[in-house]
Amino acid sequence: MSKAKILIVEDENIVARDIQASLKKLGYNVPVIVAAGEKALQEIEENKPDLVLMDIVLKGDVDGVEAAVQIREKYSIPVVFLTANADDKTIDKAKVAEPYGYIIKPFREKELQTTIEMALYKHEKDVKVRKERDYYYSIVENEEMTDSIFIRSEFRLNRIRFDDIYYVEALKDYIIINTADNSFTTHTTMKEILKILPPRDFIRVHRSYIVRLDKIFSIKYPDLVIEDKKKVIPIGGLYKKDLYSRLNFI
Repeated sequence: MSKAKILIVEDENIVARDIQASLKKLGYNVPVIVAAGEKALQEIEENKPDLVLMDIVLKGDVDGVEAAVQIREKYSIPVVFLTANADDKTIDKAKVAEPYGYIIKPFREKELQTTIEMALYKHEKDVKVRKERDYYYSIVENEEMTDSIFIRSEFRLNRIRFDDIYYVEALKDYIIINTADNSFTTHTTMKEILKILPPRDFIRVHRSYIVRLDKIFSIKYPDLVIEDKKKVIPIGGLYKKDLYSRLNFI
């Protein structure tokens, strides 16, 4: 069992002690209980817990939702809400804090354990994704990296030279970057990839396709063919004029 350090923020002392006892029984480290949002922020600043169990309704100037928002923005620590209310108004209010879980009181130990473990796991994955994203953008923004792009695909960062890209295809919330030998799928949009690809070399020819100009083998409207791969790609009516303006004719 993980020895995660958990901060309990609950203004009903008996309830807080019961939760602390349950958590310790489950193997968690619960060094302190606080009863107000202001105290929670102070405790987090000093001791950095791994997770916060936060009652939504707290006495004082800072309620549970406001405290959770500040915790997310300043410390990136997962918050799981505790509440005796399950009405739509309470849930809608809690959503703004983007909690990692929501437990209705009273609850069973197993429910508490499951919610905590899922929250810790999801937060760990979110942190990993953010680090990889930040690393990816730092590479993209590096002036020395003007000839390639790093794509997060299949749990790794793959470097792809712009010269090797034949075409890019949109597939719902993903794009597929196609080279001579491989295809790389990643979670982004056509709008975002267009910001990165050098505009002198690439052009959007359809709402679902971007092509490299020097990889076009032939054009017979409403289609074009990509060399080597012999991929037939449709030309959207809105993009035809722009495409033809970029071609050299004899």
